[in-house]
Amino acid sequence: MNALVLTETGLHYQELPAPVCGVDQVRIKLHAAALNHRDQYIREGKYSKIVLPAVLGSDGVGTVTEAPSHPELIGKRVVIDPSFGWGDDPRAQGPSFSILGMPTQGTFAEEIVVPSSNVHRAPEHLTDEQAAALPLAGVTAFRALMVQGALQSAETVLVTGIGGGVASMIMMFALAAGARVMVTSRSEEKIARAVEMGAQPLDPPFGRTGSARGDGVDLVVDSIGGDTVNTLMNVVRPGGRLVFYGASRGVVPELNLHRIFWKQLHIIGSTMGTSQDFVDMLQFVEEKKIVPVVDSTFALSDAEAAFNRLHAAGQFGKIVLRCS
Repeated sequence: MNALVLTETGLHYQELPAPVCGVDQVRIKLHAAALNHRDQYIREGKYSKIVLPAVLGSDGVGTVTEAPSHPELIGKRVVIDPSFGWGDDPRAQGPSFSILGMPTQGTFAEEIVVPSSNVHRAPEHLTDEQAAALPLAGVTAFRALMVQGALQSAETVLVTGIGGGVASMIMMFALAAGARVMVTSRSEEKIARAVEMGAQPLDPPFGRTGSARGDGVDLVVDSIGGDTVNTLMNVVRPGGRLVFYGASRGVVPELNLHRIFWKQLHIIGSTMGTSQDFVDMLQFVEEKKIVPVVDSTFALSDAEAAFNRLHAAGQFGKIVLRCS
């Protein structure tokens, strides 16, 4: 099979032996895969415990071609749950938790073998490219917003860094749940795109509120971190929640603890999701007929250009690779 292999010298499109399918596994002929920032961080050497060579890719959709223990799956179009070994505690992942794609073979290939418990029927209303954009971003967004953030309909939620795959998914989930959604971005073009989809820009009054008057947003969902966190705490109403699922700007300098305890804020972390979160996310997508935003599509052999677009941060939604 052909695959995209990351080595010490960069990305290489080359032939590899086809993976062997075990008893409790399924073989999938991949149709499409999607890029995540995790892939870019590994490519840049900014991820922990990197093992090379590696076939990256955590998102994928394809057709089951071999399933020793589940012959009923053969011929079915499936998406892959990219979370492996979460553990028994739904509150947090255990020590054996890992994500598909390094050190295990990922989805940037023509074929993949995964545990049968990690495959689910792809939503029928989605194309291959749209379905490929769903798994990692979808489960991360669903857990951050619905499970950890406990969003209620009619609440106001702020989604920062709109345009990224997870942020765009959070926005769509929140809108589908009946929330008022506000967004931020350094790009006016991305904000305008979000407004077309039903969101609102963070208007000036919210930058000054969240005070004892009780105004401000109910929930912030953020992956930026850094020096923006103290500003976000200005925006949240007293008793509100802030969920962080990333920290692209790194640590918070001079965290304002006074604001946290005086406003009685809830600071919550979120990473990926459990197998049940994944199932619940798929059901929500099916029920609400949510369609992930696909920014652009590239051939697997042209993945270098796809990675460069991700690195430039010009995308709105997910960047997808055609695997076959």
